Amino acid sequence: MTTGATIWLTGLPSAGKTTIAYELAGRLREEGHLVEVLDGDEIREFLTADLGFTRADRHTNVQRIGYLADLLARNGVKALVPVIAPYADSREAVRKRHGASGAAYLEVHVATPVEVCSQRDVKGLYAKQAAGEISGLTGVDDPYEAPASPDLRIESHTQTVQESAAALHALLTERGLA
Repeated sequence: MTTGATIWLTGLPSAGKTTIAYELAGRLREEGHLVEVLDGDEIREFLTADLGFTRADRHTNVQRIGYLADLLARNGVKALVPVIAPYADSREAVRKRHGASGAAYLEVHVATPVEVCSQRDVKGLYAKQAAGEISGLTGVDDPYEAPASPDLRIESHTQTVQESAAALHALLTERGLA
């Protein structure tokens, strides 16, 4: 049986988290690993549609995703989790859950500057915020607490998606998870 793990990719909206996760997922599947990508947008649509974007709701969202990721990881799946998870205490609670269950957990900070994210603006969120159509955008008018000591920091604006995924794959290999 393959070893499961949760690989949590945190960062600002449009940082490249999901793109890197899917790139890595393809490579891991080719190597025979069981892989699931727990995309934050899909989770919000299908599992946590009842939650808003208050601090409490964001914390609950992260805890639900963390529970699901831990469940998958304990059962031999590599759970790739590209979710903003803006608060350090929420991410730490997920790490502790994994520690208690014995499942491997890696925190990856996709450290793309807000200026680059707003240029990419994959979902048009930065434009909507600038136009006053939305508020509470993480990293603009809502806090983002960057990880102090992630297992890996990826600066997606200085390398290709393939290079970012390769750096993450190298970490997994180093930790005996790939």
